Amino acid sequence: MANQLFVVKSIDELQAQSSPEHSSLKRTLGPFNLVALGIGAIIGAGLFSITGLAAGNNAGPAVTISFIIAAIGCLFAGLCYAEFAAMIPIAGSAYTYSYATMGELIAWTIGWDLVLEYAVGAATVSISWSRYLVKFLEYYNVVLPPQLTMSPFDSITTANGTTITGVVNLPAVFIVVAVSLILIKGTQESALVNNLIVALKVGVVLAFIGLGWAFIEPKNYEPYIPPNTGEFGSFGWSGIVRAAGIIFFAYIGFDAVSTAAQEARNPQRDMPIGILGSLGICTVLYILFAHVMTGLAHYSEFKGVEGIAPVATAIAHTPYKWLNQGIILAILAGYASVILVMLLGQSRVFFSMSYDGLLPKIFSEVHPYFRTPWKSNALFAVFVSLFAAFVPARVVGEMTSIGTLFAFILVCAGIIVLRYTQPERERPFRTPFVPVVPALGILVCFAMMAALPLDTWLRLVIWMAAGYVIYFTYGIRHSKLKPA
Repeated sequence: MANQLFVVKSIDELQAQSSPEHSSLKRTLGPFNLVALGIGAIIGAGLFSITGLAAGNNAGPAVTISFIIAAIGCLFAGLCYAEFAAMIPIAGSAYTYSYATMGELIAWTIGWDLVLEYAVGAATVSISWSRYLVKFLEYYNVVLPPQLTMSPFDSITTANGTTITGVVNLPAVFIVVAVSLILIKGTQESALVNNLIVALKVGVVLAFIGLGWAFIEPKNYEPYIPPNTGEFGSFGWSGIVRAAGIIFFAYIGFDAVSTAAQEARNPQRDMPIGILGSLGICTVLYILFAHVMTGLAHYSEFKGVEGIAPVATAIAHTPYKWLNQGIILAILAGYASVILVMLLGQSRVFFSMSYDGLLPKIFSEVHPYFRTPWKSNALFAVFVSLFAAFVPARVVGEMTSIGTLFAFILVCAGIIVLRYTQPERERPFRTPFVPVVPALGILVCFAMMAALPLDTWLRLVIWMAAGYVIYFTYGIRHSKLKPA
């Protein structure tokens, strides 16, 4: 059994698996689609949801510094992802890369971690989508029952002082199911919808920055780094680092790009473009957007339930009240693309794990007409809906971040391992300054993980423990690399 745990999947076999004659997935995505796919995941998840909570609870106006710290970690990890994605253009992302470098047990670990990352990431965004929908409908005097738009762990206080506790978040469930049905229909159709929504989202971001800049109140930046309250992670520099860890999940767009490698037309050329291009564009927009947001409204206004919909709160401080409805409508559409990319990545990781025998074959079965892993999509429609319906946004956001950071650490380590074990391997894209760049990626990502709350670490441990039970009772017995 010990040998089985560390058996490595041949890179030659993986490259053969990705060839058109052996792949059951349809190659339809070009570089523009891949960059848009990354932007579709990145813009929205951080800007329009968790940014407000991170500013209100952890960093204040200095959340812009948190974005810079997170971007540095992303750059190191992104360079490593680009080398792997160009060399091993297979669905599965970090799971596949780990299988090729560090063995089956590590591959299972990262694959199971990615499932958590994408599931709770999609749930986080769907919860924020629900909150923005409530805001949008209120303009038209349509009031949804608060009990049906919040988790049982969330509550609001009405104008008359009554506290209402949530029961189930039905709008969040609705958007998860709707997007899952689009994914089942087909990747090419999903990419077309995503491209249209991405164009809309970028326009909204630029409009918010351009129009909002003139109404920034400099006093909202004082102090730029609020003094620490005496508790680690509650403002001060520890709050900045914790905020960086919390908002880090907003950068998983380029990670999701790598999961679609098996559906890229020319992955050796296009994957690095998609990964690094989407990361660079979004980092600049993130910093500018967060600066305007915290300049329009004091960071204390982003605490509580309102923090999950920070754009609506910030726009209320401008004379462009008409813009509020338009931007919220665009955010609602934009969130759909974020959820789409996360659910796409999630089902592709499960597809790869099932293809390798570590999960039941049902999850790698492709629809005969749509040519999508529709059974995986259906499963995760249910799984993510449960998270979205009953778990508060803060919890799922932090769980996504720790899962993402863990995945990035293993990808960076995989580059170091592969450079020393297979230095002669052809690499269409080479991570510069190895081992310095991947080592820095490991250090920065681990520092952000260490700054996350203890309960987030405990949830990760519980999730991983459940995964190991599945691996040792099913996966190790059915692995295609199991010794005869």
